[in-house]
Amino acid sequence: MLDSLTAKFQSTFKKLSSTGKITESDLELALKEVRIALLDADVNFQVVREFISDVREQALGKEVTQSITPGQQVIGIVNQALIEILGGKSEKLFSPKNAPTKIMVVGTKGAGKTTLCGRLALRYKKEGLHPLLVSTDFDRVAAGEQLEAIGQQIKVPVWVEEKQTSSSDVANRALKQAQKINADVIIVDTQGALSLDDDLADDLAALADTIDPSEILITVDAMTGQDSVTLAKQFDEEIEGTGIVVTKVDSDTRGGAILSVRKVTGLPIKLITTGEKLDALEEFHPDRIASRILGMGDVVTLVEKAQAVSSEQDIKKTVNKMKTGDFNLEDFLQQMQQMKNMGPLTGILDLIPGGKQLAQQVAGVEVDSKFIARSEAIVLSMTLEERQNPDILNGSRRRRIANGSGTSPAEVNRLLNQFKDAKKMMQALTTGKGQNGLSRILGL
Repeated sequence: MLDSLTAKFQSTFKKLSSTGKITESDLELALKEVRIALLDADVNFQVVREFISDVREQALGKEVTQSITPGQQVIGIVNQALIEILGGKSEKLFSPKNAPTKIMVVGTKGAGKTTLCGRLALRYKKEGLHPLLVSTDFDRVAAGEQLEAIGQQIKVPVWVEEKQTSSSDVANRALKQAQKINADVIIVDTQGALSLDDDLADDLAALADTIDPSEILITVDAMTGQDSVTLAKQFDEEIEGTGIVVTKVDSDTRGGAILSVRKVTGLPIKLITTGEKLDALEEFHPDRIASRILGMGDVVTLVEKAQAVSSEQDIKKTVNKMKTGDFNLEDFLQQMQQMKNMGPLTGILDLIPGGKQLAQQVAGVEVDSKFIARSEAIVLSMTLEERQNPDILNGSRRRRIANGSGTSPAEVNRLLNQFKDAKKMMQALTTGKGQNGLSRILGL
């Protein structure tokens, strides 16, 4: 995520951190590089100008220039400025008391609105609620069928009408159905647009009047940058949105949309999507995203992902093993199986402080079902002593393991090297200092 921008920021701040004292000319050169990096990332020009001005004003203060580590101070100022342009604080979806939650999803064509509706339904279902999905998009071919397929996948009811009619009429009937089945969350998918014409604006406004939604979420496709942001502003002006969802963040190497949309629209980013699976939906936390952009990781989100697939007790037990050096091949296999459920390996590395550099050590490793099965076969072909003490694995033992697992000695060697790399990565994570260190978060 945002790899290109992160790399440029890290290069700039590495130069600053190597100097004992930062002069005004050093700062101006660094800010010039930051400005170019942001513009290259397709961040809105006005947002960039305000950002640079804010950082310059704070960085030229006496507190920084007299600091023992001025480079780190400037990085801290940039981090805080990023948090501010991203919104300052996280804002949750609004859920009215004693009334159904009604969400209307609008935005750019191809931004993933229909899939987002399914993700939201799955999220609410996991919270013990009873969502109903509603399709009002008659413009895109098979939009209703796609929503029905998602509903079947997550076992959530879907209201779809075959005969084209006004969105408001569909919504009226869907609301009656929601009452009949006691649905407490109604999520309405709408027609997308590449440009917002008067007819579509009127239709969406009438739909909003009918639904009286608690949230109107405007989707912004991170891949299309400023075009999507500009359209989001138009949607907000016509139907008064309540929040932004930035989709496809995991595929965005630049970052223009996510860094611009709050300032341009004035609306908070409430959620982001970070993968292809339906559960790849995250609450938006400006401080965590700023930390990722600067390459400092996001350990809090990493822990939350881990807790979704494992108990806190098991996590603490594993962390303690990492810290004491007792982490062995049996633990390694268990962690690989859990990582598969946490999402793509590259996404997990984004959350680890210094993860971009660590990613180079495991480049080309795809943690998929075949990799897990092959690794499991290799580990299970070892004796208990070998799993607990891999250092005793000499050439003859490795050949025996390869024969027993139906693999080659080269594949056994590769797995052992990956185990060593993973162990280094995990030690770096568990022994990291500061308030966002994994051990501190878990109270270890």
